[in-house]
Amino acid sequence: MTGVPPVLPDFYRLIRCETIGSTNDEAKRLAQAGAPEGTLVWALEQTAGRGRRGRPWQSPPGNLYLSLLLRPAASAAQAAQLGFVAALALGDALAPSVAGHALRFKWPNDVLLDGSKIAGILLESETTASGEIGFVVIGLGANIAFAPSGTEFPATSLAAARISAVTPSGLLEAFTRQFERWHRRWLAEGFAPVRSAWLARAGGLGEAVQVRLERATLSGRFLDLDEEGALLLEGQDGCRRVAAGEIFPAA
Repeated sequence: MTGVPPVLPDFYRLIRCETIGSTNDEAKRLAQAGAPEGTLVWALEQTAGRGRRGRPWQSPPGNLYLSLLLRPAASAAQAAQLGFVAALALGDALAPSVAGHALRFKWPNDVLLDGSKIAGILLESETTASGEIGFVVIGLGANIAFAPSGTEFPATSLAAARISAVTPSGLLEAFTRQFERWHRRWLAEGFAPVRSAWLARAGGLGEAVQVRLERATLSGRFLDLDEEGALLLEGQDGCRRVAAGEIFPAA
C-alpha cells in the first residue's frame, strides 16, 4: 500500500491490505485468534465483499472498506446499537465534505446521500458458551469513487455527486476519530444520545414505508426508534416493534 499511512487514534490497531476477500472475515478470524479490541482491518479492494443477508457487494479500488473489532460487555440487543454508533461516526466524518447535500440515515445500518445509498454497515458477532457477546465486528463500506449498479436500493458515490476531495485514507482517519468519540459516549451514557442524534438525520421518519423481513413485508408509518434501536412501525392494527429488517419507501 503506497502513500502516507493514515494516522489513527491510539485506540486502533491498524492492519492494512492491498486486496482481501472480506475485511469482516479477516477481522473475525483475528478475533477468534485473540486479537484485541480496536483491531481494524482496512483494504483497498475486496474480492468477496458482502452486505446484509450475505449479498455480494462490489468492492473495487477507490472506496473505503474496513472492519473494526470490538469486545463490548453488552447484551446482543445492546451490541446491535453499535451500528447506529458507526453510522453517526461516518455521517460526522462526511459532513464537512457534503455540505449542500442531504445526508440521512436509513434504518438500521445505511447512510444515504441525496436519497441514495453512500455507505453500508454490517455487524457480525459471536457469543460465548454462556450466551455473552464474545466480540462484534463492524464492517463498513463507503462509496467514494464507485457505486455498485443493479442494487435493489439505489446507490451513489461521492464522485457521482461531484465531491472529489475525499480519499479512502482521509475518510478512514476522520471516521476513526468520530467513532472513538461516539463509542466513548455510548459506553458512558448508553443509547439515548446516540438515538437522539440518529433520529435527527433519519430518512423516512414519519413517512409511509415498507419493512422487509426474512419471510414477510410490513407496511406502515415509521413512527420512531425505541430505547434499544428497534423500529416502531405504525400500521392499521396499531404500533409494531421491528427488531431486524430492511426499510424501503412505500410502493
